[in-house]
Amino acid sequence: MSVRLDHGEDTLNEVHEINVTPFIDVMLVLLIIFMVAAPLATVDIQVNLPAATVEPQQRPDKPIYLTIKSDLTLALGNEPVARQMLGGTLDAASKGDKETRIYLRADKAVPYGNVMEIMNLMRTAGYLKVALVGLEKVSEP
Repeated sequence: MSVRLDHGEDTLNEVHEINVTPFIDVMLVLLIIFMVAAPLATVDIQVNLPAATVEPQQRPDKPIYLTIKSDLTLALGNEPVARQMLGGTLDAASKGDKETRIYLRADKAVPYGNVMEIMNLMRTAGYLKVALVGLEKVSEP
């Protein structure tokens, strides 16, 4: 509650307004704290990840495989696909069902950036369910 002082009268009137300056100060302090703390929360550690040795999962009846070959060309199933035609080709293969899981295979020689580029093209086309395919090692008892 704030009070207005007026030297001309003997009575003090209450002012029914909210002083937002302290709220703005608190928000600016929190903004600075988060701006400083956010870069510290990222992980930048090099890790050599192990191979997966879990039980193989059952495949769907007709899986859709998108393959990135070592020369960076694409193939849907056994048919070559141009990058600019990827969205339309996936729509045709999945019959327009954007919830269909797309199995993405890439050659070992394909750089990670190129795999991410293809995943971004799939995301742009509306396909968010992507499964990465790799060789499964059988664990020895």
